[in-house]
Amino acid sequence: MAFQAVVAHNIVLPARGVECFHESLRKDDKMTVTFQVGDREFGSAGNLDIDFWIMNPTGEYQINERTVSNGDHSFTALYDGKYTYCFGNQHWVANTKEVSFNVHGIVYVTESESNSDPLETEVRRLSDLLAQVKDEQQYIIFRERTHRNTAESTNSRVKWWNLFVIGIVIGESLFQVWWLRRFFEVKRVV
Repeated sequence: MAFQAVVAHNIVLPARGVECFHESLRKDDKMTVTFQVGDREFGSAGNLDIDFWIMNPTGEYQINERTVSNGDHSFTALYDGKYTYCFGNQHWVANTKEVSFNVHGIVYVTESESNSDPLETEVRRLSDLLAQVKDEQQYIIFRERTHRNTAESTNSRVKWWNLFVIGIVIGESLFQVWWLRRFFEVKRVV
């Protein structure tokens, strides 16, 4: 018998920072980690890359990815023990990033540990489905915030560029008026 557990988190990852979490799994348990990197800072450069890795209880890398902005990683536990997954922002000196991640796991329960009440099983299944909908909604909110920050940054840059161009046009107009007046000015020698 299998039960599915879902947990959603948001963390702020400072520049040169690392955040690690762990899950205790038994052999043949399945675990999925999905994540998306966002940026709360208005006008930032838009660099959303982080490092992500999962280490098994023996200290070996189960998954090791560099410079990614999102991911969806599933694996089956080969050993009993603590599996550690980490998010790292070590490559970037100035950018603070926000990471939204979900941990989905299928935990196998032996028949002696399971509850055979069909109502409880159905309630648990509906609860899992509701948690998945909530996680998806959080993901959409996170994406919307990232896209809004990008749009606002672009609008700000366009505004300042247009003000600069208007200043250049006004300056050029004043120069041309001055030049033409000087050109047609009558010079008399008295």
